[in-house]
Amino acid sequence: MSVLKVIEILANSDKSWEDATRNAVKHAAKSVKNIRSVYIKEQSASVTDGNVTEFRVNVKITFEVN
Repeated sequence: MSVLKVIEILANSDKSWEDATRNAVKHAAKSVKNIRSVYIKEQSASVTDGNVTEFRVNVKITFEVN
């Protein structure tokens, strides 16, 4: 039987929501092992002078606990 744990992380990118999601997983992987999935809970963006300047995601990362 596997035990799974979920953590919530906020991340950003100046390129895209996909890149922000990759940044969240990459950062989490520095201290969390056995990451199994990522769920995008929320997306938002900052706008300056009519242009999107930053993409933000709130993600839930699921990992297996040994």
